[in-house]
Amino acid sequence: MTKDQLLTRLLTRRRALLAGAAAVGAAGTAGLFAALGGEDPVKPSLPVAGPPARRPLKPSAYRLQPLTGYGPPRAAPGRTPVRREPLLRVNGRGRTMVLTFDDGPDPRYTPAILDTLAEYDVRAMFFVCGEMAVDNKDLLARMSDEGHIVGNHTWSHPLLTRLSRGRIRSEMERTSDVIEEAYGERPQWFRAPYGAWNRAAFQLGSELGMEPLAWSVDTLDWSTPGVGTIERRVENGAAPGVVVLSHDAGGDRSQSVRALRDYLPRLLDSGYHITVPRRHYV
Repeated sequence: MTKDQLLTRLLTRRRALLAGAAAVGAAGTAGLFAALGGEDPVKPSLPVAGPPARRPLKPSAYRLQPLTGYGPPRAAPGRTPVRREPLLRVNGRGRTMVLTFDDGPDPRYTPAILDTLAEYDVRAMFFVCGEMAVDNKDLLARMSDEGHIVGNHTWSHPLLTRLSRGRIRSEMERTSDVIEEAYGERPQWFRAPYGAWNRAAFQLGSELGMEPLAWSVDTLDWSTPGVGTIERRVENGAAPGVVVLSHDAGGDRSQSVRALRDYLPRLLDSGYHITVPRRHYV
């Protein structure tokens, strides 16, 4: 099967899934999870040239839009529920938003992002790839010290819909092991690379104690569209409950670093509370 044929097949299946999700609930996506919090400051620094990432994680032609979650499934007490869609928004008091960064950590860009977040006393979520985290455990330790949430973004950033259950489990489990070693606890959140979810990913994530989190505003910063464009996408998409997707690795992320420095204080001045989820939806 050619790449174009596979893409057509994936997108056809995605359209069918989205049609089913739309029937469940245009009634609203708010109220998906609660319990949010925050802490601590330092000074921002420009990203400095450093060693390149061990293996660049490049954007894929199979980048897909996430499915929309419409509410909590039921689960036995003490167990993570198995979802059919990823969570897409947060429910917090007032104008709450969540900033998320994928594919890192990268020593060229992640420290500068952490510095900016610390300057404004803001917490964020970092969905890390195991092959990046294993060589940058100090950055995961810093994320823990500064109150950020670290989620699982698989080991090598593959398209999960093309993998066996065994491979998906290995990608998730190896990454959770590295996160636990460096961050101090196993991740409670995961995100499928490219937003390409399937039943096995939801089931295995649940077995490993993780909730699936997607996004509601995509900056498309991986395509390096320009600092101003990234800023406009965040500010135009800002709304209570929004989850913003950006990247701190996988290529040249200097635009993402500069954009964060500009839009973060403006969001705060506009009354937004930028924070992180503290526990699973129950």
